Amino acid sequence: MCARSPIQKSSIAPVNSKSEPQTEVQQQLSLWPEQTLDGSQRHLEQLPFATEASKVISAAPGKRRGKSMSRRTGQNGHIERSGKWWVVRWWMDVPDQYDRRHLRAKICPVSGVGYLKASERKKRARDIIAASGADSSEFFNKVVKQEEGVTFQKQAMHWLEQVKTRKRKPIANSTLDLWDGCLRNWLNPQIGNLPLSEINNAVLKTVVAKMSEGGLSPKTIENYTQAVKMVVASAVDKEGEEIYPRKWNNKFVDMPLVEKAKQNTPCFSLEVMSGLAVWKKERERMVFILCGAAGLRIGEALGLEIDKHISPDFLTISIEQKARHCKIEKRLKTASASRQVDLHPAIAAMLKRFARGRKTGFLFRTRNGKPLGSSCILRRHLHPALKQLGFVNPFTGTHKAGHHAFRRFRNTQLRNRTECPEGLRKYWMGHADESMSDLYDKIKEDVEFRKKWAEKCGFGFKLPSVVPNVPKNQFFVTTEKVA
Repeated sequence: MCARSPIQKSSIAPVNSKSEPQTEVQQQLSLWPEQTLDGSQRHLEQLPFATEASKVISAAPGKRRGKSMSRRTGQNGHIERSGKWWVVRWWMDVPDQYDRRHLRAKICPVSGVGYLKASERKKRARDIIAASGADSSEFFNKVVKQEEGVTFQKQAMHWLEQVKTRKRKPIANSTLDLWDGCLRNWLNPQIGNLPLSEINNAVLKTVVAKMSEGGLSPKTIENYTQAVKMVVASAVDKEGEEIYPRKWNNKFVDMPLVEKAKQNTPCFSLEVMSGLAVWKKERERMVFILCGAAGLRIGEALGLEIDKHISPDFLTISIEQKARHCKIEKRLKTASASRQVDLHPAIAAMLKRFARGRKTGFLFRTRNGKPLGSSCILRRHLHPALKQLGFVNPFTGTHKAGHHAFRRFRNTQLRNRTECPEGLRKYWMGHADESMSDLYDKIKEDVEFRKKWAEKCGFGFKLPSVVPNVPKNQFFVTTEKVA
């Protein structure tokens, strides 16, 4: 606070033609006597005035909590005289309207037949209010919860449509499909008909328990419960404030802990990759070799077009799009996924022979010239090949593994078995920047340096010297070490 400075009247100069004009405060102080009745000197203080630099903290607006029957204590109504009648007035919830209406009903005449005493009028007023259902939970749930508040399923539909068209942080189609399946298979059957206002920690706890009983992994349960939280948070008022703010408690809902060491993240060994490199189908064999040697995501590999994304010498490929469900999507998984990947000369030579002089079209295409489907490659080629090779997934105990195992193989190879610079490894893998040093790293602009290290790092598995045409039930495994 500003300190008050005492101002004595004696220090104020009288007004004359030669002195400076007095301020309004000095003029008011001059009207007071210099001494009190007991002869003591009077000291007058000037209080500080607000200036432009003064800061006044405004009160924070209260949060809108929404309607709740538990916060109502019941109504006795207001009894008043209206003309020749005693009437009672009370508040009533109405459908399709947030504010309650003020209703009125007659109690008895002011005089004559049917006249009631004051105590009887109060009793009659309470009966009228009770008969209207204004204070009953049944009427509140019917009108407020269902008419004014939407169910979880309806809000979830609105939320999905909103995230599809929003401009801030647009959602990938694969993520939308994941959330749609989560809502259809797990959330809507359990809590879809509940009012959105009743979705809280207790309800979420039952959802988590049901998912755990269904055998879902902790990471999947964590992802699915995020959809519940986002649907509840998507209900906002005209000011953009959440209508049903929640403080979610993972400990209360018994959310299972995600142990990264136990997640299903298989990685291929050198022997497995060398076996995949001699798979009997040439097209799928080249998909395995390219993904393992370059660390591409399967959608990135299937979205490559020869004239747009592959250099004439096949030593550099540009990742600008991806294929999903045999269709091209321009949106990549992350911003860092847009990159250039340099290939070892032996891999580039194999790709060039595979292209057979083609100058346009998809590198991996169907008979109709469309991109391949990743699920067909997985079920018809990768899983059978892994089974023949005797591969065992250490996390599931089966022979199955997803396409991402190729990326784990490449990252493990570059990080542990080569001297590849860290910045170059992150760039080739399409990993996001984690620090300011990563942001300042411009190794991607030095093409000659990248090609030199691509040849120096190799690819970590054996390539076949010759892959003959073999019967469908025979698996050819003769290999030759290249890098």
